[in-house]
Amino acid sequence: MASLLKDPLFEISGRGPAPNKDFYYFSVTKSQVIWRWWKISARTVDRYTKPGEEKESHSVFLDDFELQREVGMVFGPKILQFTKALCQGQYNYLERLPDSILLRIINCLELEDVGQLGRTSRRFRQLCGSQEFWEQATRQRCCTISAEVASLALEVGWRRIFFTNKLQLQKLLGRRRPKAELGGRPDCDEDTKAEGSASEGSGSEEEIPPGTVCLQGAGADPDFNTNPCRDVGPDPETDYDSIKLIADRLREDIRFSEVETLAQNRKLNRGVGDSTEPI
Repeated sequence: MASLLKDPLFEISGRGPAPNKDFYYFSVTKSQVIWRWWKISARTVDRYTKPGEEKESHSVFLDDFELQREVGMVFGPKILQFTKALCQGQYNYLERLPDSILLRIINCLELEDVGQLGRTSRRFRQLCGSQEFWEQATRQRCCTISAEVASLALEVGWRRIFFTNKLQLQKLLGRRRPKAELGGRPDCDEDTKAEGSASEGSGSEEEIPPGTVCLQGAGADPDFNTNPCRDVGPDPETDYDSIKLIADRLREDIRFSEVETLAQNRKLNRGVGDSTEPI
């Protein structure tokens, strides 16, 4: 266990509380305590002030209340209590273990205990929610994990795979298989296009899809448009001339129909007037 203790055991640095602008460094090694400070001030008196350093053994630091007060004032009472515990030989070996060993230990716990452990510290929260932990938990509680399930877990996450029942898992795999088959066939788009062109070339009548406008009767020019149905919303850059030509012809047909209607009304009015004149 002594190999897990790295030197220094703890170190921290930062500025003092306002209005103090000095910078401090505090570390605890296996044999001593190091306290350093740098004077930061705009006053000319403190311009040439040199940095200070103070080193003490663990036993001396536990009796030096003045230095403990400075450490508590700069870094807070929790840091002071933690460093005093280190000087007394109270080491937390659990947090010093590597992640691989901690994951093995966490996998031996129940899920309720894992949730409680994740609330103790930031490191355990990250480990309890990591993909490595949920992958080990899934493989430990399941007999076999197929390659298809493993590839699905890379997309949706091992935690979701762990809490998914077999029926929902089969549904997810069933939805994923057609996508994988289409993705594995690069010529599927060409086959689809070829089938679509063959169906358009055949003379069989097909149902007109919604969203199309049929230009039949007035304004339909067979020399201009061989297909009586055109899609709504053509590209304004490529079909601008076509749209303009169709609109002009529609206007002409509307004007021509209005003139014919006007002439027929006049004829009817004249015929009615002749029949009412006395003989």
